[in-house]
Amino acid sequence: MKTEYLNSVIKQFEYYKSVGEKTVEQLDEKDLFWQFNQESNSIAIIINHLWGNMKSRWTDFLISDGEKEWRNRDLEFESVIKTKKELLEKWNVGWNCLFDALNSVNVENFDKKVYIRNQEHSILEAINRQFAHYSYHVGQIVYVGRMIKGGEWKSLTIPKGKSTEFNNEKFSRGKHKGHFSDDLKK
Repeated sequence: MKTEYLNSVIKQFEYYKSVGEKTVEQLDEKDLFWQFNQESNSIAIIINHLWGNMKSRWTDFLISDGEKEWRNRDLEFESVIKTKKELLEKWNVGWNCLFDALNSVNVENFDKKVYIRNQEHSILEAINRQFAHYSYHVGQIVYVGRMIKGGEWKSLTIPKGKSTEFNNEKFSRGKHKGHFSDDLKK
């Protein structure tokens, strides 16, 4: 069960990473820095926050508190990323840190307790906490990207008005093993 959970959650994180990347691919560099207003976050700011959170939470995941002393969370919400190249570098550094940490979890250490801001979590709780957090922010990235692209937006999942067509194709194959996110990746 522990191995099955880890494999499943890694697939889910990979899926949300790919959704964020497919959004960024559709956008021009200037779009990544667009803000609805001064109080809203650009895609670059959201990615900077994800990077900071991922680096803090997943560096030395099994041995140190997930809120590192060197983290500057407030700076994560400033416009510090200046180019698409820098944005993609931070995106990949954060995700690589997460996947490296998840790959260090195994049946032998799965029951270890970890801490986030001095609060004890099971590994399952810590992973689920971050999964919810990251999927929330990836959803924001997609929403902002879709607002920017308008009618030029290329759907990342089931296109609007195509649910019946999608389901007909799925049910025509018969029952099969797989992961729901595999159906939406194209």
